[in-house]
Amino acid sequence: MRTFSSDKEAADALAASYRTLRQEIGKVIIGQDEVVRLVLTAVFSQGHCLLVGVPGLAKTLLIQTIADSLDLSFNRIQFTPDLMPSDIVGSETMNQQRDFQFVKGPVFANIVLADEINRTPPKTQAALLESMQEYSVTVAGKRYPLERPFFVLATQNPIEQEGTYPLPEAQLDRFMFNIELGYPSYEAELQIVKNTTSDTKPSVNKILHSDDIQAFQHLVRRVPVADNVVEYAVSLVHKTRPNTDRAAPRVSQLLEWGAGPRASQHLIVGAKCNALLNGKYSPDIEDVKAIALPILRHRLVRNFKAEAEGISIDQIVKELL
Repeated sequence: MRTFSSDKEAADALAASYRTLRQEIGKVIIGQDEVVRLVLTAVFSQGHCLLVGVPGLAKTLLIQTIADSLDLSFNRIQFTPDLMPSDIVGSETMNQQRDFQFVKGPVFANIVLADEINRTPPKTQAALLESMQEYSVTVAGKRYPLERPFFVLATQNPIEQEGTYPLPEAQLDRFMFNIELGYPSYEAELQIVKNTTSDTKPSVNKILHSDDIQAFQHLVRRVPVADNVVEYAVSLVHKTRPNTDRAAPRVSQLLEWGAGPRASQHLIVGAKCNALLNGKYSPDIEDVKAIALPILRHRLVRNFKAEAEGISIDQIVKELL
């Protein structure tokens, strides 16, 4: 683990490490710069991510590549309708001495990829809740802490709704970011096809270790924030709450529910991290705006009027910004 003489030196090191990380990830992942930026922001902010996109956009490969560049343990769980909670957290089994012993499940890793999380019933989805919030799992009344840093990166396919179980609001709220992946541009797809249909496989160097990541996570928390930035973030969240004193007029017409206090917390931590990654030592309102959309996107619920008029959550959030 590297040691720094001051927080300023550590902040410069974080910005430099971030640039190197993007270069390493760019060897494998082409044309998803914004997605990589948000996932790395979540990593340094101790947040979880939900990646939503059609099949074939390299969601799984992206997460695997980030895990490789960060020198962290990585487990992938393929969510299916018959998956049980014990398949995620582990279970007690009897050994040869006829004693019960706990066998750890795949959730015991630094980065857990929950692939197609909406394909499994709520009982199994809920098995991730404790690990995401408390950083531990409880089996047969005994608590087992998870190794830090710990991130859940879940993927979701927005096309198929048949045979899926939409995540409840309480679980969606535990994800810091809801990141939408779009199709690559024509130029990016040309490069992807050339790279993936040849026999050469790029190797990704390990840039940061778990101790470094945890030190940078604590550094992000120590970043000072001006009162006007905190006020802007909290005010933005209050604007999303329909029929309240501070609600934006359009919001009361179009939304059923607004964002909760967790959104305000994520806006400030995310803004701190965004500032550091861009070489600044304190966030301003632009840093809040830079991460507001993926934070608010999954916390707002449209009403019938908005759905009937085809007004998306993204449009509503962009109006508020």
